[in-house]
Amino acid sequence: MPIRPIQVNTIGSTMTRNLYLTRHGEAAPDGSGLSENGRRQAALLGERLRGVPFTAVHHGPLPRAAETARLIGERLPGVPLRESEVAGDYVPYVPDKEELAPEHADRLLRFLSQTTEEEAVQGAALAREALELFTGPAGETTRHELVVTHNFLIGWLVRAAMDAPAWRWLGLNHCNAALTVIRYTPDRPASVLFYNDMSHLPADLRWTGFPPELRPES
Repeated sequence: MPIRPIQVNTIGSTMTRNLYLTRHGEAAPDGSGLSENGRRQAALLGERLRGVPFTAVHHGPLPRAAETARLIGERLPGVPLRESEVAGDYVPYVPDKEELAPEHADRLLRFLSQTTEEEAVQGAALAREALELFTGPAGETTRHELVVTHNFLIGWLVRAAMDAPAWRWLGLNHCNAALTVIRYTPDRPASVLFYNDMSHLPADLRWTGFPPELRPES
């Protein structure tokens, strides 16, 4: 079944920013880039996005994000690819125990326990920069931007769009090459148009990125 590209309505506020977020495709086991599944995922997402008037594709520096962006970019002629540490893989926010619900606090803090103090400080700085760079209404023209990144940053930007507590990026799981779109328009709250959408992927490619216990048996 052919993929139907996203239809973009250009009527509306000239200051609207449309932020498209995707997690890289499935990584190769050795971390050198994408697996064969990951390359298929990236190509199919590129087909879905063909025709969207992107001003740029931002991507993190790690091989799996860079390769995903390159494969998507092959379907978006003329759109520049921009590597950015801000779109990289980092922990955006480490909460204090008092911020968390008692029934979840210990488990969540164990998950974050391997984050060093230096990594936490650097991640927080990058997370603030991501909000400045990628969110909020655009300038004088409507803007469409794609960020090829990692699970944590997508969770951070979605929780910000929903005005959720800073720690609530935890618990949002984004699948490989799924698509999230957030719209920022003046005088309106941010709108999450859709989240973790995988309609461009066939069934066998929709389960990468899920926790193992949620994947169906083959």
